Amino acid sequence: MQLALAEARQAAAAGEVPVGAVVVKDGRVIATGRNAPIGGHDPTAHAEIVALRAAAQALSNYRLDGCALYVTLEPCAMCSGAMLHARIGRVVFGAADPKTGAAGSVLDLFAERRLNHQTAVQPGVMAEDCGALLQDFFRARRETRRAQAQANHPLRDDALRTPDAAFASLPDYPWPPHYIADLPALDGLRLHYLDEGAADTPSGLTYLCLHDSPGWSYRFRHMIPSWLAAGYRVVAPDLVGFGKSDKPKKAAAHNFAWHRQVMLELIERLDLGGTVLVVAPGSEPLGLALAAAAPARFVGLQVVDMGAATDPHSQEAEAGDAAPFPDRGFRAAVRAFAGMRPEPQDEAAAAQARLALRSIAP
Repeated sequence: MQLALAEARQAAAAGEVPVGAVVVKDGRVIATGRNAPIGGHDPTAHAEIVALRAAAQALSNYRLDGCALYVTLEPCAMCSGAMLHARIGRVVFGAADPKTGAAGSVLDLFAERRLNHQTAVQPGVMAEDCGALLQDFFRARRETRRAQAQANHPLRDDALRTPDAAFASLPDYPWPPHYIADLPALDGLRLHYLDEGAADTPSGLTYLCLHDSPGWSYRFRHMIPSWLAAGYRVVAPDLVGFGKSDKPKKAAAHNFAWHRQVMLELIERLDLGGTVLVVAPGSEPLGLALAAAAPARFVGLQVVDMGAATDPHSQEAEAGDAAPFPDRGFRAAVRAFAGMRPEPQDEAAAAQARLALRSIAP
C-alpha cells in the first residue's frame, strides 16, 4: 500500500485525483498504475485499470489468476468489474468511497454470488493515510477555485479596484495574493490578504500584521521572511480602501466599527489562533479593538516603527505607498482614516486588552 500511495502522490503532482494501484503476484510487484483520465483524455484510465493493463502485459495473459491488487481508494463499478473479469484473487483498498465505491460503500459487486468469479476483499488498509491524501488534494482544489472566484469577483459600482499592473514592478513582494469577498461585512467588496506559512506551525503562533494609513501589506515585506524562517504563520490583510483591496469611492463609507467588523470576520474565517498582533502606532487602536472583541485568539502584541523597519523616504517605499492610488479618487480611505477614532467604549476595552497581551519585541 505504501507503493500505491507513492503512485497516488505522483497522480496528485500531475493534477489528477490522487489514486494509486499496485498488482502483486507471488510476493512480487508486477505492475503499478495511477489515475490519468485527465492527462490521457481517457475516462477509463483509473489507477486500477492502468495497473491491470500493465500486469496483463507483464504476464502475457489477460487472466490475472493468483494476483492481488492494492489500491488507495475503494474501486468503482468499472474497476471492480475489470478485476472480476481479470480473475484477480484479492483486492486490498485503503479509503472507502461513499459516493462511487463498489466494494461495499454504494454497492458490493464482489459479494454478488451469481457472478462466475469471487474476489476476496480487504478494506481499510492504511485508510487514514489514503484518505488524508485525497482530503488534502480536494481541499487545495476548493481553495484554488475559491481564490479564483474571489479574484474575479465583480466590482461594485460604488468602488474602485487598482489594476494589477500598478503593483507589477514593486520589489521584494513575491507572495501570491489571496482574495475574499463573501464576508457579510464586506457586502461584495473584495479584500486582499497575504497568508504565508502553515496553519499548524510548530510554534503555534500566527503574526497578524495591520498596516496604518496610507500603507498596505507591502510595508511588512522586509519582516515577513524572518517570521516565516522562525516558523510562524503570517497573515497581512490590506484594509478595505488600501493596497490591493477594493476602494469605496466615498470617505463616508469608512468608519472604525465597520473596519473592526471586517477584520473580525476575516479572523474568524481564517480561524486564527495563538495570534500576535503586529501593528504600527497608527493601526494599534484597530488591533487592540480586535483583541478586545476576540481575546481568546490573541496572545501577544508587537508595535513596530515602520520608519525604522524600512526607510519611508526611499524611492522603493514611496513607490509602494503610491502604487494602490493611481489618482485622488482612489484615496477616499486615506482621507477618512485621518480623522477616524474609536468610540470611548472601544478605547476602554482596548486599554484592557493591551494589558492582557504579552509584549513582544520587534
